[in-house]
Amino acid sequence: MRDQVILVDCPRDAIQGLHNFIETNKKIKHINTLIESELFDVIDFGSFVSPKAVPQLADTKAVLKGIRKSEHVKLLAIVANLRGVQEAIQEEKIDILGYPFSISETFQLRNTNMDLATSYQQVKEMKALADSYHKSLVVYISMAFGNPYEDPWSPLLVQEWLEKLLDLGIQEFSLADTTSEADASQISILFNEVKSKFPGLEVGAHFHARREDSLAKIEAAYHAGCRKFEGALLGYGGCPFAKDDLVGNIPSELLLHYFGRGTILEATELEHSFRQLIL
Repeated sequence: MRDQVILVDCPRDAIQGLHNFIETNKKIKHINTLIESELFDVIDFGSFVSPKAVPQLADTKAVLKGIRKSEHVKLLAIVANLRGVQEAIQEEKIDILGYPFSISETFQLRNTNMDLATSYQQVKEMKALADSYHKSLVVYISMAFGNPYEDPWSPLLVQEWLEKLLDLGIQEFSLADTTSEADASQISILFNEVKSKFPGLEVGAHFHARREDSLAKIEAAYHAGCRKFEGALLGYGGCPFAKDDLVGNIPSELLLHYFGRGTILEATELEHSFRQLIL
């Protein structure tokens, strides 16, 4: 399966909610270890957001300066607004900008301090800026499988927003299960429906799940046609703007094993590197 899928490791997502600040040099060392392994196609390394909002990532520019770029591994940075895009596009090492577009109004306000209408307008401007600097823009459909806020949700709503964003020229998406609302059945249904409505569109999966539920979610998405998966080593992570009882990411080591990337020893070495990062 190695050549069939794109795998993304997200140290940014893994550490963004940790309270104790991790030294910049430790972040650089770990990310370079990930890059040198060449077991992942993309590394979600940091974000251009307010340091007051996410203090753990206040040193993203300094981290980026120390990263040894590889032609085989792309770097992705999360942005939350136009200011973040304007900063990120200046950085030559960055290949991809990621923007979390929530179809839950409540979460969009909590995460980016914008309502949906404003967020949609900003995506249009983000795309133009990214294009002008030859950067890719991937839109994460946050709360794609429901939300804990009683905001409207349905598979049809997901498809409607995908269509609207396609109208802006967006071609790269990931469906994000931000608060672990989905089970394997829901994942299978939504990915199959999206694949049916948009047969040429490549849509990735960014799931949050308890470890015991992770494999079923991976398999459901894969068998429904998904070929891009995001995770974090040891299943760490969770959005600090979502809710208090955060659920971590799909464990990256599980993705490596399922898709036949690397050896057990290589995966263990990456786990060790991550443990050294968070100690």
